[in-house]
Amino acid sequence: MHAADVMTRTVVSVDPGLPVGEIAKLMLTRKVSAVPVVDGSGKLIGMVSEGDLMRRAELATEKQRSWWLRLFVGDDYLAPEFVKSHGLRARDVMTRDVVTVDESTPVVEIVNLIEEHRIKRVPVMRDGKMVGIVSRANLLHALASAADIEPARSAGSD
Repeated sequence: MHAADVMTRTVVSVDPGLPVGEIAKLMLTRKVSAVPVVDGSGKLIGMVSEGDLMRRAELATEKQRSWWLRLFVGDDYLAPEFVKSHGLRARDVMTRDVVTVDESTPVVEIVNLIEEHRIKRVPVMRDGKMVGIVSRANLLHALASAADIEPARSAGSD
């Protein structure tokens, strides 16, 4: 079984300039936990997930650092956190290093990537364009479908 066999083919994606509030509404309406961010040519440039929207200034959930820690860590460490919690658009809050697979990637390799990178989904690519996405839910659907198929019994196996 490969990515093409289990992936969702209709994927809702967003423009890098879409406001964070609109992204949240879209995710709720479409009942998805993440959306790929694509540029004007359709190239995948990032992903905005529920996790990317958890630490927000509007919710007073941004990370609070103690004053003494701020003395020891530089702005290069704290600035990305600030942008993530105060950013207004997809480009500000998206995860940029997105793990992807192609359509022929075996499911076992997808599972390994999901575990290794502690992610919940991987976009499926063909010739630099996204053609689908494999989420943990897709893998559960594949398992449920496989469980419906009776395994072939060999002679004498009772």
